[in-house]
Amino acid sequence: MKLLAIITCLLSLALVGASQTPKEKQPPFDNAEFSKKLDTVQWLLEYDNVAWKTTDVVMALPKEQLSGLGQEWFCFQDKNKLWHAVYGKLTGEKYEMALHYEMDPAEKIKRSTEKIDQDFLNRHALALKTARDKLAATIPPGSPTFNQFVRLNADKTFSVWLFPAFQRDRLAVYGGEGVYTIDAPGKKIVKDESYFQVAFRGLKTEPPREVWLDYSEMDKPTLGAIFFVWYYKSYFTKIFIDNEKTTSTVAKTGNQYVWIHVVKDDEK
Repeated sequence: MKLLAIITCLLSLALVGASQTPKEKQPPFDNAEFSKKLDTVQWLLEYDNVAWKTTDVVMALPKEQLSGLGQEWFCFQDKNKLWHAVYGKLTGEKYEMALHYEMDPAEKIKRSTEKIDQDFLNRHALALKTARDKLAATIPPGSPTFNQFVRLNADKTFSVWLFPAFQRDRLAVYGGEGVYTIDAPGKKIVKDESYFQVAFRGLKTEPPREVWLDYSEMDKPTLGAIFFVWYYKSYFTKIFIDNEKTTSTVAKTGNQYVWIHVVKDDEK
């Protein structure tokens, strides 16, 4: 088996061919699509950071202040790229916001009294509910818990991502990802790019070791697989995404991480 290594730098996203194989014989690897997914993953990880740090603040509040909170909490960036996190509950089609936090670039969190447009809140919460309802109807009872992410798109639709969370028993789970585009009112799925294997797979994060994610039925890394590698890279010594035609992993060179894709070429 002949191998062709392709390196994707996280900062520059440049391609470096590690072989002098003639161009017409090189197995295909869609680096442009991968780079687009990587951009989304980096945004999702920013969102995740805001979610976790503001949730820690919320959970430190007296219990009576938590009783009215529902599942439709979310984060967003304003026009100045400042992160916000809101917590409350959806009653019918109205979102009742109870808590609002801001997190600045230095990750300083403060409680905010700034008013947020009610329609903006309603539609975000409805979009989350629509996606969560779809996920609940897709996966069996007793499935792993999921984290949720929502983003308002330029065309007023919403993108909602639902990925397996880091489980309470310290298992890192892969094998399913909800990826939905929801209409502007937040009530209808207009595009479903979700992916689910036959069963979820859990990996113990201790002790640190090399692990392989089996996506051999897919011809390219999924968004959830890329997210998994980047999120858990400090928990394992190496994480490989094993696809039908490629194997992808992250390596650290100095202070920079790079993605390395090995394209499988069956020519003898």
